[in-house]
Amino acid sequence: MLFDPSRQQSRKPAILVVLHQERSTPGRVGQMLEEKGYSLDVRRPALGDPLPDTLVNHAGAVIFGGPMSANDPHDYVKTEIDWLKVPLKEDKPFLGICLGAQMLSKHLGGKVHAANDGQVEIGWYPLHSTEKGRLLMPHWPKMVYHFHREGFELPRSADLLATGDAYPNQAFRYGKNAWGLQFHAELTRAMMQRWVVHGAERFTMPNAQVGSKHLEGRMMFDTPLRAWLSNFLEMVFEGKPQRQKAL
Repeated sequence: MLFDPSRQQSRKPAILVVLHQERSTPGRVGQMLEEKGYSLDVRRPALGDPLPDTLVNHAGAVIFGGPMSANDPHDYVKTEIDWLKVPLKEDKPFLGICLGAQMLSKHLGGKVHAANDGQVEIGWYPLHSTEKGRLLMPHWPKMVYHFHREGFELPRSADLLATGDAYPNQAFRYGKNAWGLQFHAELTRAMMQRWVVHGAERFTMPNAQVGSKHLEGRMMFDTPLRAWLSNFLEMVFEGKPQRQKAL
């Protein structure tokens, strides 16, 4: 391919992507960010990758989920939670997804724990946007995908943007540029199939859905979730107001 200087000039600063397993990928979040002109700086602290001391050369950061807990004593878990002072201090866009959101809550003084009745969210569950959420984004998906056994407390001074039935805190914003999502909008079909295979032992837990419901739900609910994610990423990383049609 011939070098195209116009394409090179159009590239935006990299977004730091933090993953937690060797074969983990940023899924649709990564795909959409690259489509929007960003490059990805992928780090895996669990495998020894360092995190940058500053995000001055990055457009923002995303910490994804993983099978570990924000309460685990692993050094890399503590390092990631403490590292969140960097985007917060520099006021850089930050997005935490599932474990990443729980880490953000914990960094801000919130607790991460399982539901009192032992229920989990593994499969598709209703999402209810709050008034503050609708002011930021008029239309939220009605159903979202989950794969977690713990939830997070809403940090002090944070705005709750969406709630759920089993776990009330589903999406929040802290300050202008820090965001947390309990649910997963980033899964490609291949990722979901892999999670269903490798996570099958969890489907007998209270409130969990069997694997077939995960894939059936994708056919019914994934299109509006994908549309929402694209708009949400533009709001987080580019400050663009959402103008999507009703889902």
